[in-house]
Amino acid sequence: MPPSNPRPTIDIEPAARGDLDALADMWVRLARDQRTYGSAIRADANRETMRETLAAHQVNDGLLVARLGGRGARAGTATATATGTETDSIVGFVSFSIERGSLDLDTTRGLLSNIYVDPAYRDRGIGAALLEAAEDALAERGADVMLLEVMADNEAARRFYRRQGYDSFRVTMGRPLEERDDRGDRSENDTHSKEDG
Repeated sequence: MPPSNPRPTIDIEPAARGDLDALADMWVRLARDQRTYGSAIRADANRETMRETLAAHQVNDGLLVARLGGRGARAGTATATATGTETDSIVGFVSFSIERGSLDLDTTRGLLSNIYVDPAYRDRGIGAALLEAAEDALAERGADVMLLEVMADNEAARRFYRRQGYDSFRVTMGRPLEERDDRGDRSENDTHSKEDG
């Protein structure tokens, strides 16, 4: 837990190339946590792949960090405060992009890939500041809406997103294939397309 020193500023700023290892480590912690809610992603096994993915986001200006005692936020970014020491440490990050699909849509959608705040710095507005900064960046690039996914059992995350104004858009359903003996009522509507926008 951060010491109770004066409340320093948390700057939301673009990630630097030198931040990628620390961000990959944070992503591993995020992925481990998501396994609690049913995620099948193997955190440690995917660290290097995610480091490369985060590097691509960084190159495309889609990777922001929450930096304690930051190096100076870019103009117009959100800021938050937290109790901690004046250091140059990353306490959270967000990655995002504009959706690039093969179908023509009547809206431009931004996609939130990952958002993470170190547990010691949660409930201080940092996640909301990261989310707002991602929304602002995507709006500047022409996005009309931002989409994100959250594990159905992660009620804390769902509550956070609802407080930020997010509503359910699409529901992903799954079932173990070993349980195929009970197929349910087949007379229901079976119309569906993953590509329906």
